[in-house]
Amino acid sequence: MGAAVALAQPPAAPNAARETLNYAIEWRLIPAGTAKLTFSTLPRPSTAATEIRLHIESAGLVSRLFRVEDDYTALLGQNFCGQSTFLSAHEGNRNKETRVLFDAPNRKATWLEKDFVKNATNTQTVEIPPCVHDVLGGLAALRNLRLDTGKTVRLPLSDGKKFVQARVESQRREDVKTELGTFHAIRYEVFLFDNVLYKRSGHLHIWLTDDDRRLLVQLQVRLQFTIGTITFRLTKEEKS
Repeated sequence: MGAAVALAQPPAAPNAARETLNYAIEWRLIPAGTAKLTFSTLPRPSTAATEIRLHIESAGLVSRLFRVEDDYTALLGQNFCGQSTFLSAHEGNRNKETRVLFDAPNRKATWLEKDFVKNATNTQTVEIPPCVHDVLGGLAALRNLRLDTGKTVRLPLSDGKKFVQARVESQRREDVKTELGTFHAIRYEVFLFDNVLYKRSGHLHIWLTDDDRRLLVQLQVRLQFTIGTITFRLTKEEKS
């Protein structure tokens, strides 16, 4: 059975003004690039309480085959409720910017995408509840939950085009080996694929440390055979 999610406290780990997590990306067992994930607590009088930034950059053979340089920013209010997101995506020959505005009073999200290659603009709206998370906001919310293994919750998620109550399952405790050492972690599966939030078939697993830090030490996306498995593994943690 799913459980309702109520968030009244700030996240356990990003209590510092800024927390930066660096990852090595692996695709089909070969180095594929790097990622940097930054949680920042915003000072008043900002209307947002938290800013999350994600930078992904391909490298090596993967970059020669299909270069990726993506920058994603999410502004979150209290309880990690989404306010807005912005994505600048350079992937192969694609060059797009995507903005999502979450209008809580009117209970709608607006998605706007500009395709600079095709010189086209697309927009879409979807109804949402008063508090909804983007995917990174959902990750911040999950870091603040202590979910026993075998239990599930549902997180209200939206990408601006679709709204879902995504199921999150706490599956088991595992040890995760990284460059920083071995971490005792809990593995979760977040059900976003197979026509939930995304059409394509796949699985998303994340590993959070089994302590008060709730560090994201590993993330893995398993897609159909033609794409394969992509793994993000923690290489560095910084706080300021």
